[in-house]
Amino acid sequence: MTVRKAAGKIVSDLSPMVGNGEAKAIAEMIFHHLKGWGRTQMLIHDDQCLSEFVWKEISEILDKVKLGVPVQYATGEAYFYGMWLKVDQRVLIPRPETAELVDMIVDEAGDRADLNVLDVAAGSGCISIALARNLRFPHVEGIDLSSGALDVARMNARTLRADVAFEMADMTDFVPDEGKYDIIVSNPPYICEREESLMESTVKDYEPRMALFVPDDDPLMFYRPLARIASRGLRDGGRLYLEINPVYAADVVGLLEDHGMGMVRIHTDIHGKNRFVTALKTDKE
Repeated sequence: MTVRKAAGKIVSDLSPMVGNGEAKAIAEMIFHHLKGWGRTQMLIHDDQCLSEFVWKEISEILDKVKLGVPVQYATGEAYFYGMWLKVDQRVLIPRPETAELVDMIVDEAGDRADLNVLDVAAGSGCISIALARNLRFPHVEGIDLSSGALDVARMNARTLRADVAFEMADMTDFVPDEGKYDIIVSNPPYICEREESLMESTVKDYEPRMALFVPDDDPLMFYRPLARIASRGLRDGGRLYLEINPVYAADVVGLLEDHGMGMVRIHTDIHGKNRFVTALKTDKE
């Protein structure tokens, strides 16, 4: 079995499920996982015969994906912000929208050094590690309630040689040092339970529920503690960056304004949805 034929098999098997473009992307992810190749290397080695071991590994991953397992969990890897992260079912798979949130921070703060950064609900560590690698000599901390997620985050930080201090903490009772942080960022759970029926099975059947869902009657349950954390933990002039449910953008804005945050703004993602809210900690005097 050559590389070309193996990639063709992956694409032909998966195209009816996910479409041709996504099937090609999955083939590239599988080859990166097993061979460390990108698209160019796959073309260079187009006629190379694969060992029986590699073809067996490809077949096992392909069988999992055909059953609905996200390819990131099937391979144990996810690509995010120029990095390959280790992921498993203890953490969410990083999304392109979250990379936009990191972009926003890097664009606004990338020329400043020695910033103190806090990532709340850090999960796989994707945001924390991306900021540690792309800001100038930052001091980055990440907190999460899940010990399993923290294990994954710490493993990613070690592998990617990112200096991030991960600690277990529940944001609902977390009390930051007053005025410690220049940046606080969070992508907390924000999908209402009633929205579950609209989601793809690859998400709702495999990704950790505690990192996805909030009760229908309390959609802002994690934004209230985030507003409190930001109002105390940010220094004057510090900034808060949040990923949000587009349905509740205005509610998040009102909540932050009620906690004394200034310059509260809604930002759209690449699809034009209200996906982010930013705010500034202003001097009250």
